[in-house]
Amino acid sequence: MPKTAILTIQQWGNSLAVRIPRRSPVGALKVGQPVEVSAQHSSVLVRAIGVSKLSLAQKLAAFDPDRHGGEVMGTR
Repeated sequence: MPKTAILTIQQWGNSLAVRIPRRSPVGALKVGQPVEVSAQHSSVLVRAIGVSKLSLAQKLAAFDPDRHGGEVMGTR
């Protein structure tokens, strides 16, 4: 059985937008995740096409100086 939610299209600047609540049945999407949007007649399909991009904090937490040649920023 497909998961669905009834949402409302709103104006966001010059664009139309649908906000997907985090706890909605379709809330499996993540912030920053690339999606593909296709439309046909009165139907719109939003499909995840990749993983979300990491934040700077997440990138820094994953940084391993041994693996990346021990590069560090110098201080003045």
